[in-house]
Amino acid sequence: MSEQQPISSPQSEGLPRTYEVRTFGCQMNVHDSERLSGLLEDAGLARKPEDLTEEVADVVVFNTCAVRENADNKLYGNLGILKGVKESRPGMQIAVGGCLAQKDRDTILKKAPWVDVVFGTHNIGSLPALLNRSQHNKKAELEILESLEVFPSTLPTRRESVYAGWVSISVGCNNTCTFCIVPSLRGKERDRRPGEILAEIQALVDDGAIEVTLLGQNVNSYGVEFGDRLAFGKLLRACGEIEGLERVRFTSPHPAAFTDDVIEAMAETSNVMPQLHMPLQSGSDRVLKQMRRSYRSKKFLGILDKVRERIPHAAITTDIIVGFPGETEEDFQATLDVVEASRFASAFTFQYSQRPGTPAATMDEQLPKAVVQERYERLTALQDRIAKEENAKQLGRTVEVMVTEHAGRKAETTHRLSGRSQDQRLVHFSVPEGAQTPRPGDLVTLPITEVAAFHLVSDPTAEQYQLRRSRAGDAWDRSQADSCGVPAPGASSEPGRTNLGMPTLKVRS
Repeated sequence: MSEQQPISSPQSEGLPRTYEVRTFGCQMNVHDSERLSGLLEDAGLARKPEDLTEEVADVVVFNTCAVRENADNKLYGNLGILKGVKESRPGMQIAVGGCLAQKDRDTILKKAPWVDVVFGTHNIGSLPALLNRSQHNKKAELEILESLEVFPSTLPTRRESVYAGWVSISVGCNNTCTFCIVPSLRGKERDRRPGEILAEIQALVDDGAIEVTLLGQNVNSYGVEFGDRLAFGKLLRACGEIEGLERVRFTSPHPAAFTDDVIEAMAETSNVMPQLHMPLQSGSDRVLKQMRRSYRSKKFLGILDKVRERIPHAAITTDIIVGFPGETEEDFQATLDVVEASRFASAFTFQYSQRPGTPAATMDEQLPKAVVQERYERLTALQDRIAKEENAKQLGRTVEVMVTEHAGRKAETTHRLSGRSQDQRLVHFSVPEGAQTPRPGDLVTLPITEVAAFHLVSDPTAEQYQLRRSRAGDAWDRSQADSCGVPAPGASSEPGRTNLGMPTLKVRS
């Protein structure tokens, strides 16, 4: 069956089947899910409406992660819940892809034989064809490739946001960290050509986006495949030449390959944001060696010093693993010392978990859970204190915030909107009485009036509040009009027709 052939519906209603993609894992998985959504819509499916939270779609796709210990439990728990739903819904299909699928392969079908399709990280473009084949042959389809079939950037995409977008610059990883299974699941690093990347960014900007985040397992090693070790810095500078692109971010770099030319490019390119995610993993040189992380704590701290010298207000975040095999109290104290010296704005902290297939899983001296838990709690308490102290320095500062679609958990009671400052800090803010309310994608400039460990607050006066309506906000308006049939404010009607503002209902075809 052709990959372009629509995925047929077993019902005779003539309505398109609905789909939903459930994503576990990192930003790469989130971006892959945008591709999966684009593929399914290209094949004739319709996204399940967000307001139908209790309803299960006709096609449910799990895009999985294999990094964390509970990844398996999370997937099989979800699959177990759907088993009964599938038995009562003839024609419903379930697909499992991503890193866990690449690792477990036919194990998924043995544990959950009601799954229809299992596909890997290298062939996400095959999903529509595999769903069709499974439906036609009335049996499960398993397809796992060992190398990349098609670079994901060439696939149809349904972006989760109209005002900001992910752009993958490479896939795979050439490092051999002993705790990480990603290289064996994503393969060796493959780099896209700069022209292709810049063309995708330009297309996003043309559609209204004003922010992009460059993605790669190790973004700053970009260019090694085609022989240019300075390529990443050049790419950042080229992003600075794109008119209308206001914010550029990237994740995640590797400290071992982080060079001065990248710092200079960050400092000298106006739309590269003053924010850096730099994974530490451990502050102990002995543990770093065991992890096969090819840098030491002195180099790591030196990078932070250089970044802050050139970009004084940069917010730096990190990843840290607690309880790596053989980690002593002295090793852990070294991590606490580096965290204290680094002054991270925030940190993603993880308790080490054994992942089958990684060298660390077979190492001696696996630590007791109680020891790891106690150290984890000490680390998070330290980082929470530092984060609040660093946020306290923002008090009274005036910041520019890009408004996001999703507000905070307490928005119904506080009536505050939310957004991200240039350094990526989360800001909850109120709109002064009588002032114009911003749209997602618009930018507001306001003072920070309150701080906490994980966010900032702004309750500005009318004089302190400045709103800049943006192309991204216009794009959000258009997307809302497209989704509900109501024209965006200011949109022109057809010649000779008067629009009375009455909503129209879209009819499924």
